[in-house]
Amino acid sequence: MALVSQTLPSRQLLCYSASMPTAMTFTSLQDDLRAYLERGDTTDPTVFEQLPKLINLAERRLGREVKILGTIAVVSSSMISSSSVYAKPDRWRETISINIGTGDPANRRVTLTPRSYEFVRAVHPDPTVTGTPKYYADYQYSHWLFGPTPNGAIPYEVIYHENPAYLEDAHQTNYWTDYTPDALLYASLLEATPFLKNDQRLQVWEGLYNRSIAAINGEDQRQIVDRSIVRREA
Repeated sequence: MALVSQTLPSRQLLCYSASMPTAMTFTSLQDDLRAYLERGDTTDPTVFEQLPKLINLAERRLGREVKILGTIAVVSSSMISSSSVYAKPDRWRETISINIGTGDPANRRVTLTPRSYEFVRAVHPDPTVTGTPKYYADYQYSHWLFGPTPNGAIPYEVIYHENPAYLEDAHQTNYWTDYTPDALLYASLLEATPFLKNDQRLQVWEGLYNRSIAAINGEDQRQIVDRSIVRREA
């Protein structure tokens, strides 16, 4: 049976197209900012060239202020015998927990205790003395210190908050565009306002941003609380 191709009348096609959902991308967000700000087209090169930077600043703002289920990532690896310092993942923001595998085979998970760098060094002052790690500490921004120093190829799993991959021309979407486009838009407008010296709009964008963040955090709280628990609103 031959397939029959049908062409919708122009009016019907227009209605169909208008009803299709829209999604935010790096490119569409820049277009939205130009519309909101009434600045930034190709005849306004200063603002035009600044928009991608302002969006990246907004992403960093969200990364600092929003710690939700959607920004949680998990990595697994194995420790190296006699090595106590390990690199954090790219775009790490905050450690939630670290667990290691123990036993034979190493399938019994034990959660390590977070401590300060000074505590770990005080309790395990000699890094050449090895054992099963009990503690971890931040060691610079990009590394962890474990104590005692691992005595073998111990498997470990890190659960942490990350900054989603930053938007650019070659990377058009991320978690913020897919799930919190309103927060990203208002955060971008907040970053743009001081640049444009348009202080009278600052309170408007800040109010909209705070409202969107409150809604995101409220939704996330409902997701992480066990459904068998009855929560009372404050």
